[in-house]
Amino acid sequence: MEILLNLLKEMAVFLVIAYIFSKTPVFKLLLTKDFLFTDYLMLYVFFASMAIIGTYFGIPVHDAIANNRVIGAAIAGLIGGPVLGFSVGLTAGIHRYFLGGFTALACGLSTTLEGLLAGAVHAYFVKKGKYERVFDPDIAFFTTFVAEVMQMVIILIIAKPNRDAVELVRVIALPMIASNSLGTALIMSLFRDQRYHYDRIGSSYSQQALRVARRIIGELNKGLNSESAKKIAKIILEETNVSAVGITDRENVLAFEGVGNDHHKAGVEIASYTTRKAIENNEIVFIDGITKRYHCPISPECKLQSVLIAPIRIKDEVIGTIKLYEQKNKFFFKINEALGEGIADLVANQLLAVRYEYQKNLLTKAELNLIQAQINPHFLFNAINTIIAVSRKNADKARDLLMHLSNYFRKNLKRNEDLSTLKEELEHVNSYLEIEKVRFQDHLSIISEIDESLLNIKIPTFTLQPLVENAIKHGISKLIDEGKIEIRIFRNNGHIQIDIEDNGGAFTEESTKSGLGIQIVDKRIKNLVGNEYGVKIKSLPESKTVASVILPSGGIN
Repeated sequence: MEILLNLLKEMAVFLVIAYIFSKTPVFKLLLTKDFLFTDYLMLYVFFASMAIIGTYFGIPVHDAIANNRVIGAAIAGLIGGPVLGFSVGLTAGIHRYFLGGFTALACGLSTTLEGLLAGAVHAYFVKKGKYERVFDPDIAFFTTFVAEVMQMVIILIIAKPNRDAVELVRVIALPMIASNSLGTALIMSLFRDQRYHYDRIGSSYSQQALRVARRIIGELNKGLNSESAKKIAKIILEETNVSAVGITDRENVLAFEGVGNDHHKAGVEIASYTTRKAIENNEIVFIDGITKRYHCPISPECKLQSVLIAPIRIKDEVIGTIKLYEQKNKFFFKINEALGEGIADLVANQLLAVRYEYQKNLLTKAELNLIQAQINPHFLFNAINTIIAVSRKNADKARDLLMHLSNYFRKNLKRNEDLSTLKEELEHVNSYLEIEKVRFQDHLSIISEIDESLLNIKIPTFTLQPLVENAIKHGISKLIDEGKIEIRIFRNNGHIQIDIEDNGGAFTEESTKSGLGIQIVDKRIKNLVGNEYGVKIKSLPESKTVASVILPSGGIN
């Protein structure tokens, strides 16, 4: 009983050591099963030291040592696997061997095997995809129980004289099996609870990051400037509870919120050498305030001592920084460091999206201008000639044509939006066709079959005009007989289909290459709603050509 009580006292010391260890940065290695070599090295040093201390704290019994050495080896094996368990067990075993005694070899060998056994348990649960089970106190208890029973058997087999070995096992077996099994289970319970605590903190910070992301969305629609930077700095300050937040571009401070805003001012040139270094080298700079202190370049009385400087990168270009600060009496949490980097990436991604949207809008306007430039000269020349010819015979008809021409160009000039309703597109095309019908006199007829329930759907502006013009240019204009254009708009297999058909059948591969308007219409539709939509052209030589526009069932939103 006395041996058991002394071993339990030693176990209490191990619990204190384990608790202190759980508060160190090294413990965070246990939050993941994917260890680097340096991680294994740090864990090896800690658990090997624990095992060796267990030997030194042991109780001399019959020229042997009753101890809690196996706790270090067992926990190392359970957490780190066979290699770590074997390494810690071997180290502690060699140390025990050189201390001597008739059980030196047996204890040295058994400690090595105990670490290896715990590592095998780790490997089993990892293979089953149940790594979390290695932190289960019940698993730790029974693993150590079996390991200590194995140690007693090894002592009985190897230690000589056999009579002394039997007597030793009779005295130490129960105390060592009980104290080591209980100690390993209690320490694993402590580690499991600490892991759960860190997981809850991580979950809290994940929610925090989501709140920051949600609040930032929309603040960068006009890019990163002093106004948007100030709003974002306030959001970050409120959500992270750091002491201060600064945002810069490459040259100037755009915003500063929090402690030190009496001398850290927005609108001034960047004074910090550290910030300039982060921008020039495109690197994250972290001054923790412990190993290295942040020195304010503006005021010696500044209360800020630690800082994280995260570059805002768009592709490989640094366009600014986000800086998180803490005061002298506040510890800069490692998780805030990760959060700061994430916020910088978030801002960069939003700015990239804004830049993309801006360039997309420029492209859309350029495409619309290109279609307008292609249509207007040809049509205007033909329309004027037609109106001149008609005015000689029928002034009223000429007046109507001028109204149609005026309406056509008025709509052209006002149509700068990317999308229009189908009704607006048809009105625009009808003005065009009224003039073309007069130009071709009795050689052109128009047939329309339109599902009126579709009139209010949105389609890209200038979708119909290029298709109708191409039907006339490449089809009707080459006919001697009457030309016919059919416009059909209907639902087909869950899509909206617009068919522009002519009876010329003269559309060829060369027509497709020269039909720039059709190419742009097709490209714009695909960019907006996907490659399964767009313009498809089928032509039967000297019979007919059908240009089909395929759109989603609800149009384009």
